Amino acid sequence: MASSASGRGGRRLLLPAVAVVLVLVGADSAAPCYPRVFSFGDSLADTGNYGFFFGNDSGEPALRPPYGETFFNRATGRFSNGRLVLDFIADTMGLPFVRPYWGGRSAEDFACGANFAVGGATALSPDYFRARGFDIGDGRVHLDMEMKWFRDLLNLSCPGDLSGCSDMINQSLFLVGEIGGNDYNLPLLSRVPVEKIRTFTPSVVAKISSTVTELIGLGAKTLVVPGNLPIGCVPKYLLIFKSDKKEDYEPETGCLRWMNEFSQFHNKLLMEELEKLRKLHPGVTIIYADYYGAAMEIFLSPERFGIEDPLSACCGGEGPYGVSLTATCGYGDYKVCDNPDKYGSWDGFHPSEAAYRAIAMGLLRGSYTQPSIASTTSSCPRLTELSSSVEYKVLYDL
Repeated sequence: MASSASGRGGRRLLLPAVAVVLVLVGADSAAPCYPRVFSFGDSLADTGNYGFFFGNDSGEPALRPPYGETFFNRATGRFSNGRLVLDFIADTMGLPFVRPYWGGRSAEDFACGANFAVGGATALSPDYFRARGFDIGDGRVHLDMEMKWFRDLLNLSCPGDLSGCSDMINQSLFLVGEIGGNDYNLPLLSRVPVEKIRTFTPSVVAKISSTVTELIGLGAKTLVVPGNLPIGCVPKYLLIFKSDKKEDYEPETGCLRWMNEFSQFHNKLLMEELEKLRKLHPGVTIIYADYYGAAMEIFLSPERFGIEDPLSACCGGEGPYGVSLTATCGYGDYKVCDNPDKYGSWDGFHPSEAAYRAIAMGLLRGSYTQPSIASTTSSCPRLTELSSSVEYKVLYDL
């Protein structure tokens, strides 16, 4: 961890490679659906925190080109070639891109919300894994840390009296995740048996649940909680866990069956837990975001989204699935495709902007959120139009 991140003053360092673009990308001039968005999670939602927190010299390839080349024309700290699901959601809500928490200086910087997600973050702390004989290393961000930052932000906005933040909190939209993927990725890459990794899932879900409960206790009224992506369709995993057995693959998609079954196991436990929370908090809207289902649309019908290689990485090595064991995007002898919009994956682990866009549209149109996001607010014409529209491509120049 960079020493600059040890205290509040450490967040004053602005790094050019991950500077935040606070622009509206086509949102209507009408009032936003929600005044602000607060987001928690890992690299699937990180809009720049990694560089501010760990330092631009951390060696992370996402902090330099070719990351960000498609939309921003420079690296922003997003682990993709362009925008993420969070960016598309904020835009549709009529808000600017959500500022990374570690890139702000004052309460005024977070007038439209804040993003606490950090690449590599886990739901559970390193101590949890260490107690179970698996070391993920110290200094890794986890969900309790992100929640601490949120409370710090509340103290910054309403010093001495958090009750003054009640309206801000209950009128905001909260995205709690995606989080938990790295709790599985790290042991999977270390070849921990999947049977053992499955024993982590109840604790991961419990941590997400306790975070949602804490946010509700602080006044949150609308929360979106994403599930896990189909990790059996991740190019790097398809390479690492390549099998000669035909039955190990889904015939419809070519994804690894056992890995997708694990994702579904996590999502099942998460959905069951969210249903319990709904019964405990009937006055709160808790939305499950089915990242798995929305992403599977890409792998089942890639042509609908203009994607030609759903299981290949645009930026990576020369091996199968566009990845190799000796080169990764931004590191080693890597290659970059000519048109990232034709690929489902950007770097072998993270989706391309085209895939993120497709997932976001699946959520925003209501097909893959339970209940639908559109049903949670009556003051968002653009969201209502999007959720009822059969043809939505024109909205995002697809």
